[in-house]
Amino acid sequence: MSVSRFPAERRHTLYHCDEIRATAPVFLDTEVDMSRIQEHRAEARRDGRRYSVVSYVLKASGSVLAEHPEANAAIRGRLRPKVARYATVGGKVTLDKTLGGRRVVLSSVVPKLEQSSLDDVQQHVDRLRDGDPETMPEFEAVRKLHRLPVPVGRTLFRLATRSFAHRPELRGTVAVTSLGHRAVDSFHSVGGTTVTLGLGRIVDRPVVRDGAVVVAPVMRLSLAFDHRVIDGAEAADVLSELKDFLEGYAPEAAPETAAEESSEERAVEEPAAQEEVVHEAVDARDPASPAPST
Repeated sequence: MSVSRFPAERRHTLYHCDEIRATAPVFLDTEVDMSRIQEHRAEARRDGRRYSVVSYVLKASGSVLAEHPEANAAIRGRLRPKVARYATVGGKVTLDKTLGGRRVVLSSVVPKLEQSSLDDVQQHVDRLRDGDPETMPEFEAVRKLHRLPVPVGRTLFRLATRSFAHRPELRGTVAVTSLGHRAVDSFHSVGGTTVTLGLGRIVDRPVVRDGAVVVAPVMRLSLAFDHRVIDGAEAADVLSELKDFLEGYAPEAAPETAAEESSEERAVEEPAAQEEVVHEAVDARDPASPAPST
């Protein structure tokens, strides 16, 4: 047996685990037919574009949680608990990185998901995936945290992550984490947000369509929710709507097409009337596939 000091590079994870102890997690999961997503990814690859499964789920989260402010929320306090509800959706993604020579999980937030296109989300994810955590400004606070004595670091982490005002950009309002790059069908994680989504691998499974059994690419999607903030019915609605979004995925209209449609609509109508700090984001080996997370 050997005993050593807790590695400084993992202190942020230790502090995070301390902070989420008050969470009252409940876990749900469902299976998602990813046929539409896989078809879109294959078509995009032929055009030289690559999309991560995580990016689709982030996009779906922005759309769904914008319609569920009760779930796009945060809680703070025991004697006088308060709940903050946000108009903007910040998606925290977890990344498998090497920092100081040690494999660690880091996280960063993709902001304003409710108004971001899939390409916007993917560009943000690409930068996080490809960047060096030793130099990236997103992880400067974490690097400083590692250099502080544990009592000081733990206190500063607590103060930063409990801020309602800065939560969307520091901690996110929803967390997305994936282990789909390995032989993991499902897992449940608590990301420090009211809703945390876990992505398993995509594998061919039998599904029933129009009374017939066919083979389709299926992904298990898990949702952990903080029961202090929302109840099971709301969480079930969120998970079901995420499933519907992914299974019925329709590519966004190109900007020119959207502009033309808006112009045509106006032409028809006018005559009648005149919102806290320091797993998979994306595997560095394959920009289009998820990477390890915890």
